Amino acid sequence: MTPIQLADVVIIGGGTGGFAAALASAESGKSVILTEETVWIGGQLTSQAVPPDEHPWIEKFGCTRTYRQFREGVRNYYRDYFPMKPEAKAITELNPGSGSVSRLCHEPRTALAVLQQMLAPYVHSGQVTLLLRHIPVSAETDGDAITSVEVKSLDSGALTILKAPYFLDATECGDLLPLAKAEYVTGAESYAETREPNAVVGDPLPGDMQGFTYCFAVDHLEGENHVIEKPEMYDFWKAYKADFWPDRLLSLMGVKPATNEPVRYEIFPGTEHFSLFRYRQIADMEHFREGTYRSNISLVNWPQNDYWLGSIIDVPEEEKQKHLYQAKQLSLSLLYWLQTEAPRPDGGTGYPGLRLRKDVVGTEDGLAMYPYIRESRRIKAEFTVLEQHVATACRPDGRAEAFADSVGIGCYRIDLHPSTENRPYIDVSSLPFQIPLGSLIPVRVRNLLAAGKNIGVTHITNGCYRLHPVEWNIGEAAGYCAAYCIDNGMTPSELRGNPDELAKFQTHLAKAGIELEWPALRPV
Repeated sequence: MTPIQLADVVIIGGGTGGFAAALASAESGKSVILTEETVWIGGQLTSQAVPPDEHPWIEKFGCTRTYRQFREGVRNYYRDYFPMKPEAKAITELNPGSGSVSRLCHEPRTALAVLQQMLAPYVHSGQVTLLLRHIPVSAETDGDAITSVEVKSLDSGALTILKAPYFLDATECGDLLPLAKAEYVTGAESYAETREPNAVVGDPLPGDMQGFTYCFAVDHLEGENHVIEKPEMYDFWKAYKADFWPDRLLSLMGVKPATNEPVRYEIFPGTEHFSLFRYRQIADMEHFREGTYRSNISLVNWPQNDYWLGSIIDVPEEEKQKHLYQAKQLSLSLLYWLQTEAPRPDGGTGYPGLRLRKDVVGTEDGLAMYPYIRESRRIKAEFTVLEQHVATACRPDGRAEAFADSVGIGCYRIDLHPSTENRPYIDVSSLPFQIPLGSLIPVRVRNLLAAGKNIGVTHITNGCYRLHPVEWNIGEAAGYCAAYCIDNGMTPSELRGNPDELAKFQTHLAKAGIELEWPALRPV
């Protein structure tokens, strides 16, 4: 007989949003079961190895209290446990890696340690049960409600049935939605559907999704040889050139996302070109006592290893595995090209001293445990955020749409990477925006909430709602919403539809440290 586990809230997916949801539900006094496909909670921050992408005001405002605690926890982890130089330790806004992508670039293992510390009281007490290396395989429903979700251990194959009043889908690809028969959409909506300026003309393209990426970490030991074995698909990837790309993908040419004009990169800082190594550098030797690191470390999540030859969502398993394999081969081929053929400023070729740091990402092949997923299945929601609500060009008053049911805020450009239909970047200015509760609530299933990139956004607005602090806020709001609904005997839809209750809930969120609106700010 399949064992059954009970909780107040079951969260499927332990990524950035899933973690924040678990923390919020637990802090609300609820018992939680949190499943995660890999052995690391944290998603983008850990198993996908992507340093935070954040907005210009992040050090002062524009995120939840717990996200700020996480950021300070990362800095204090280095201060407390690493032999830092005194002058570096004293930097208030310490950026451990000095990467240019963010004011806080750090190792995935550091993020994992801090997240585990934040959740530790609830895990140790038994209030939160972590089921690592578990995936959802089926769901039972009764009318418009989910009654149970069956999960499988990827290690033993054992099945477990999870039951709860509320279920949150925080998986990277919205994996619970088809199992629970919740209505959802994928890919690119058409202009006829949404009237978004950047939507596709003609029929919608449900298979058209942003490329995903297998990130990896490297350091550089000049004079040493760390060249990997030639990848099986290297010849294919070395020759590959997309129609919209100015050169072969494995080159130092790319495009400016906002204009798709050609741009030249360099690997290491030194000339007038943009340094790829410095971009997501997660360890800067200069911050630490001599001998702590042999080299700076960087995470490779570059234009050259974005994979857009096919989707892994709603395709046959064989096709999914093919694309995952080819994406891994792309990343390994990029590394091999960097080690052996990349042009050097001195006229030579290759950087054989680039060393794949398998330990940084915790895997045998040296690639992140999970691909960096930019676009998920998305619920058909009570409210869907459109480009017209947040894009600068659509907002003559200089403010994003004000949502009466705001449960948080976010800020990022509408940034879509090349897609599986061979379409180039879409990168347009947006305004600091709110997260409407209606975008977390499915149109029909009454005890399910979206808690990640699977909320009610479009292919276009996913481009600005998918980043770390926003996903965290979405998950945290979903976790609080589930707890509030349990305590007050109502569904999320009823909560949203009752102005008095909604106001009470928003006050509750504000007391918990969730900002609900922005001051007047510039576009990004």
